[in-house]
Amino acid sequence: MERKVKIEHLIADGVRGLQPYVPGKPIEELERELGLRDTIKLASNENPLGPPASALAALRTRLDDLALYPDGSGYSLKLALGAHHRTDPDRITLGNGSNDLLVLLAEAFLTPGTSAVYDQYSFVVYRLAIQATGAEARVAPSNQADHAQPLSHDLDAMRALIDDTTRLVFISNPNNPTGTWCDKESLRRFVAGVPDETIVVIDEAYAEYVENDDYPCTIGWIDEFPNLVVTRTFSKIYGLAGLRVGYSVSRPDLAEVLNRVRQPFNVNSLAQHAARAALQDSGHVDRSRRMNAQGLGTLANGLTALGLTIIPSTGNFILVDMGRPAASFHAALLRAGIIVRPVANYGLPNHLRITVGLPEQNERLLSELKAIIATISSSKAASR
Repeated sequence: MERKVKIEHLIADGVRGLQPYVPGKPIEELERELGLRDTIKLASNENPLGPPASALAALRTRLDDLALYPDGSGYSLKLALGAHHRTDPDRITLGNGSNDLLVLLAEAFLTPGTSAVYDQYSFVVYRLAIQATGAEARVAPSNQADHAQPLSHDLDAMRALIDDTTRLVFISNPNNPTGTWCDKESLRRFVAGVPDETIVVIDEAYAEYVENDDYPCTIGWIDEFPNLVVTRTFSKIYGLAGLRVGYSVSRPDLAEVLNRVRQPFNVNSLAQHAARAALQDSGHVDRSRRMNAQGLGTLANGLTALGLTIIPSTGNFILVDMGRPAASFHAALLRAGIIVRPVANYGLPNHLRITVGLPEQNERLLSELKAIIATISSSKAASR
């Protein structure tokens, strides 16, 4: 007979009420559940073009080295990133995806009795990372629907929550799941106004997709603001989400602190080599950015034509208000073999987040959604 032990009282306070992160539904899982084929996934903001051919070639050359541990310092990748961003490699910390860096920052600087600030509709991992440490999460309300960027960061509201207990402020730019962004002047003014003892973390996971002259590349601000950390990832435009590799850029003393809590060999050797190759492939980045801009336009126009409200986006996804609880639309799209992301866990039960896909995937999504809306409208009319 299996022996059962009660462990709830042993769990750390911050972890006791923690709910695991729920990722986008995998294609294989949906097809297994519903017996579907030809499913498309527009849920997790992955690059539909996949990784560049150069990264795949780099992977093949390293398969014989799998019995060896990776370079724990990531020397060659950090050297390449330093050259790419025109900064010193000792300012770079590697992570198992940029998500890893967010958790490392929380582990390094947050304890019970301290606090961290983030926006109401920003990346859910900020909340999870803060809660696990036992620190206080301070949530700033987002800008309202009548703002030029609805649901965007209200930087003044965030600043008002900072006090002498605040160790971290998380800003997602562009923001996930809304696609909104902070402009150069507003964000610089905010960072300049934050006390030196509070670290500002700017999450730029989608930065490479942005086509906006007023969008700030904050890596260039680090000399001016020693309390600034910028995180980036290879999971989005570089198409390497399955390999999990990201990085942060900060002053060397702050990078050294992160390396104290970073797990040994946290970025595997295949990820390091593929990331180096992808970093050099500017053609793939340019193609991905162009296709994304076209796809964003197609989705924005198509969704608006269906009578839906969208949030203007600079990422590779778009947030759409379905005008009623989105769960029924999500379920109907799943039955049609299309996976999108419901965002009720962000406090947006009427919204779906839709990743920009290939042109034919975007058209399929719009066609299926049009049919679903017509069916729901007919059913509603018949029930009157």
